[in-house]
Amino acid sequence: MIVTKSPTMGPSISDLFSPRRARVWVAFTLTCALLLFLARQRGAAAEWNAGQQPPPNSVAAPDEQGPKEVHEDEVDWSKFAYLQYVTNSHYLCNSVMLFGQLHQHGSKADRVMMYPEGMFNLEVSEAAGRGKGGKRHDIELLNKARDDFNVKLVPVSVQHRATADSTWAESFTKLLAFNQTQYSRVLSLDSDAVLLGSVDELFTLPPSPVAMPRAYWLYPEEKKLASHILLVEPSAEEFERVLDATNKGGEDEYDMEILNTLYQDSAMVIPHRRYALLTQVFRWEDGEHAKYLGSDREEWDPIEVFNEAKYLHFSDWPLPKPWLGAAEDLRQRLEPKCRDKDGVESCVERDIWNGIYRDFHERRQRVCGYLIDPPEG
Repeated sequence: MIVTKSPTMGPSISDLFSPRRARVWVAFTLTCALLLFLARQRGAAAEWNAGQQPPPNSVAAPDEQGPKEVHEDEVDWSKFAYLQYVTNSHYLCNSVMLFGQLHQHGSKADRVMMYPEGMFNLEVSEAAGRGKGGKRHDIELLNKARDDFNVKLVPVSVQHRATADSTWAESFTKLLAFNQTQYSRVLSLDSDAVLLGSVDELFTLPPSPVAMPRAYWLYPEEKKLASHILLVEPSAEEFERVLDATNKGGEDEYDMEILNTLYQDSAMVIPHRRYALLTQVFRWEDGEHAKYLGSDREEWDPIEVFNEAKYLHFSDWPLPKPWLGAAEDLRQRLEPKCRDKDGVESCVERDIWNGIYRDFHERRQRVCGYLIDPPEG
């Protein structure tokens, strides 16, 4: 007896597994599996991105593994301080200018100025009036730092040593940073510099007694660390080590040499490309910029280098520091030269370099009331 399909009957087993229906079922199954896989991938990516993206109001700290994100609410900024040391009236003005820039950039850490004890009498500042010369002006600048820029004033004994070059004979005062044990970390910034952006993120670097940038301009002949920007974890033990090394140092050893003796092989390295740009880099010849860039394959771009920098240090020997004044012919002889770029003359380096000096002079006039040395009396 032959059994035939009734119009009201469902598909038979053989119909369900016919080649045509089999292809349809396989396609349907694969489509569902693909959609489920993509949905899971999107969910995993969202979870990864949520863990990797910085939260609002975060602080990025550079290290060799990449940026470290720290939420501001997790940072106790009272444990950190920016530190400046002052040895005379000239550097007092520079220091107040730099604290003004820290204030402008909204730095959150404390601001501390170490100034020579007995040199300034703050108690008579109200009676001193508003003079523009000598001690009265020094008092005025100290008050400006304290009242306008929230600087804590700390009198110290200037650390002076007989050295081969008197220029840096009192630079050892910087090493008193190791004795500021009221803070867990201090960032010492030389005042012959310009702050181009906030550097608060450096306080969140991984723990290390000392962090310094490389003195890249000396490479490859001399491989040293630079001390014009110096991150320190103060402690009695490290301060004792520094004092001992200072007392044993030779006449041609200054703060930078002493710090290299102690920490060259153990200090954390601060990236110099953002935090240790020298003005002389804009005067370098083609081929020299690899020392700053860290690669001979990267193209030198002065605008990009300037825009990414946060801390810029004046260093153009034999041109004097900008507050000391220089003969116009010497300045013109040493300023960056224009370059031929694809058949067109480019003076970008010269314009940036002159702009840096011009801005410094204008700010010095505005903050301190003079361009070069303060008058005596």
